[in-house]
Amino acid sequence: MTKRMPPRGDHQPDLFAANFADIPIRDQRDTMERPFFSLAKKPRFTPIEYHVGDVWVEVSANPKFGLATIWDADILIWASTQITEALDRGQTPSRVVRFHPHNLLKSIRRSPGGEHYHRLRAALDRLTHTAVRTNIRANGKKKASSFHWLESWTEVTDEKTGETIGMTMTLPDWLFEGILMKGGVLTIHEDYFLLTGGIERWLYRVARKHAGQQECGWQFTMRQLYEKSGSTSRFSDFAIDVRKVVEADSLPEYTAMLHKNDEGDEIVQFLRRDQLAADDPRYESARHPRRRIAKGITSKGLKIQDVVEA
Repeated sequence: MTKRMPPRGDHQPDLFAANFADIPIRDQRDTMERPFFSLAKKPRFTPIEYHVGDVWVEVSANPKFGLATIWDADILIWASTQITEALDRGQTPSRVVRFHPHNLLKSIRRSPGGEHYHRLRAALDRLTHTAVRTNIRANGKKKASSFHWLESWTEVTDEKTGETIGMTMTLPDWLFEGILMKGGVLTIHEDYFLLTGGIERWLYRVARKHAGQQECGWQFTMRQLYEKSGSTSRFSDFAIDVRKVVEADSLPEYTAMLHKNDEGDEIVQFLRRDQLAADDPRYESARHPRRRIAKGITSKGLKIQDVVEA
C-alpha cells in the first residue's frame, strides 16, 4: 500500500488562474469516518449496515452498478471544493455543478482522457444509483434522510465529433446542506488522491476528521475501526491490512502507531506529523495555511533532514 505516482502534467499551475490546484481541497466531514462507500475495487453488492449507539447508516447497491466506492467519492470531494470556493468568492452556489471531464479528472489527479473518461461515467452511474439512508444530521421532526449520492448527471457531446462538450451533476439536499453548513467541510491534503488502497484512503479521512490539529492526536481500538469501516473482510484480515498501512507510513499529514492498552486491545493512534519530534524521520513541518499565495497548494512540509542537508 502506497501512493501512486502523480499523472503526467500534474504540477503547480499559474497561481493567478482559478485552477483547482490553487485552492484548498474540501471534504464533507459527515462522510469522512462512517461507512458510506465500498472500500473494495471489486464491485460490491452487499449492503452496508452500520448501527453504533444512536447513529445508523444504511447503504444499498443497484444490482446493475454496485455500491459507490471510496474512489468514486473523489467526485463528491471535487464538487464540495467547487461549492465551498464559490462561497469564499462571494458567489451563490447551486446543487447543479457544471464541469468538463478533463478538468475534473486533472483536479483529482487522474490522467484526463482515454479509459479514465469511461471510468468517470461508471463512477457517476454508481453514485447516482447508490441509495443511502441515515439519521446523521436528522433532528426535530426529521428522523432520517434518504437519498442517492447524485440525483442525476448529464453529458453533452458534439454531434459531429462525438467529443464531450460538458457535463453536469446534481447533488442531493443532504450533501449540499452539509457542505454549506458552518464547519461542514474539512481541508484535506491533495496527495489523498494518490493513495491506492481503499482502507488506506479511509484511514486518512478518519485521521483528518478526528486527529485534526490536536497535539495528542486520536486513537481507536482496532475493533472500533473495523465497525466504522463497513468492510466485508474478516476482522483478522482487516487488522492485517491496517497494520500494513501503519508499516508503510504513507498517509499524508498523519502518521499511525500501534500499541496495546491495559485490556490487551490493539490500539491505532493517529498523530499529525508536525507534532512529532523534529528529529523523528516521520516529522514534517506544517504547511503554510495560505499557501495559494505562498508556494502553491502543492508545497510540501519540511523535514528536518532536508534542512540539515541544505
